[in-house]
Amino acid sequence: MSYPPALSSGPPPNSGPSPGSGSSPVPAAREGRGSRGRQEEYLGARVLDALLREDYGGLSRRVEGDRLTLPGGRVVVLGSEPTGAPGRLGRYPGFLAERVVDDTVGLEEVLGVVRALADPRDDVAAFDRECRETLRALRLYAAVRPRPAGVARYDALAAAVDHPVYPTARCRLGLDERDLLAYAPEFGPAFRLAWTGVPRSDCHGDRPSWWPDPGDLGLPADHDVFPVHPLTARLVPTIPGPAVTVRPTLSMRTVAIGAREHLKLPLPTSTLGLRNRRVIVPGTLADGALVERVLRAVIERERPPVLLADEQTYGHADDPLRGYLVRRLPADGVPVAALLARTPDGPYVIEELTDDVAGFFGAYLAVLFDWNVMLAARYGIALEAHQQNVSIVPGDPPHLMIKDNDGALIDLRRLARALGRAPGQEEFADPRLVTTDPEALARVLTTITVHLCAGALAFGLAERGLLDLGTGLGLVRDRLGAALDAYDDTGFLRARTLDADRLPVKAMVTAGTLVGKDRTGAQDINKHYGPPGPNYLKPPHPKRSTT
Repeated sequence: MSYPPALSSGPPPNSGPSPGSGSSPVPAAREGRGSRGRQEEYLGARVLDALLREDYGGLSRRVEGDRLTLPGGRVVVLGSEPTGAPGRLGRYPGFLAERVVDDTVGLEEVLGVVRALADPRDDVAAFDRECRETLRALRLYAAVRPRPAGVARYDALAAAVDHPVYPTARCRLGLDERDLLAYAPEFGPAFRLAWTGVPRSDCHGDRPSWWPDPGDLGLPADHDVFPVHPLTARLVPTIPGPAVTVRPTLSMRTVAIGAREHLKLPLPTSTLGLRNRRVIVPGTLADGALVERVLRAVIERERPPVLLADEQTYGHADDPLRGYLVRRLPADGVPVAALLARTPDGPYVIEELTDDVAGFFGAYLAVLFDWNVMLAARYGIALEAHQQNVSIVPGDPPHLMIKDNDGALIDLRRLARALGRAPGQEEFADPRLVTTDPEALARVLTTITVHLCAGALAFGLAERGLLDLGTGLGLVRDRLGAALDAYDDTGFLRARTLDADRLPVKAMVTAGTLVGKDRTGAQDINKHYGPPGPNYLKPPHPKRSTT
């Protein structure tokens, strides 16, 4: 039996970290007081921004003009102009809220705000822990300064760019510093897979040809073998197996076996909120494969410059900690989330890809909107293809490469009318993937495609001095408008995007950690919305002459 040759050896699963920087011990992370204070203030402002944007505990009622009065009487200065000024990386002023924190505020003070505003039923303790673990992760990264390399380099760089909306995305609940160094993508580590035996009667799905034969590992004839992430191996019995070395991708639970083959494995942690567990619910594997087949049928008819990852090989043992998905990529791509990352040698990733940032951004937007608006308007499909799940394959035109389709939203009746066929509702393990509500489709298109894949990039490019904000937002407006002209015959999507007074915004902190589903009413915490935000795509009003 042969195993992937490029990554066939490496340190054992629990032998300690091998970060891309070459460091193996846990660094002391003893920064100067000023540096430590800046990181805490940076995180504090981001958390307060999110709380204000989501109006947690009625916080927005405490705003008067450009001042926010916190519980206890402290007055915080707010800003509103989307200046794109350096030093506000990840804050996106004017992006999804009228005002953002433009003042020094510490994390402890912000956590005090949460405690003062919280309903007694809110999980304040979990959010407190989430914030503190995020701060620890920020300090650790600043102390290590890794230089990632290898097949997952762009993923590692992307992992160091903070999420545009969720302020504590660096937190992986329950993992200590050694765990982060050994397994978190931003540190560029490599580690070995672990293996576990599973009774064949519990096994469902397919296995790749390169996996070890159970008999070679000493398993009885009625058993098979599953790969296990080293973090999960602490909870699942393991057996000795082949030394297959992998690197984590931007999605920490997905590891790269080679340049174009990934393995998605359950992790015993949460990211983007306490309720966003990184285990694998068995039904999501079949649902993602089914949506992929639907998308392939659309691509066969429409022939867009879009590539799909092959996610048809998967398996599970009816257990959230014992399952896998083998992902095969059709090309080499760069995650959209990586474009704003600064490389260790200085330039940003987008500068590695092009000398013409405006031209590259415009070409990407044209493909992005043409594909997603067509899917929504013509086929009744809205993909949860955010910055992490979309990669750019450079070319003329550039191609999009899409993965992880188990969060899509589909109107099966509209799909059947447009395609001539559609799956039955009973074929989906998760009924939340099926809708008849056009407003729900429009909200996903806006919050995922428009906000995260387009608007956040326009503001991020401006903040880094790579593209004037007016130019970037103009490109978003123009390319979205062209796609709407082509496919939105009724004007429904235009009315909810370009022409809307306000745009839907996810309430990710509220639904992800602080407030339970029993009170938010959210069937899916990733599709729970808070107060709508300003339409940053509206053309600026010309200034009146004073002469």
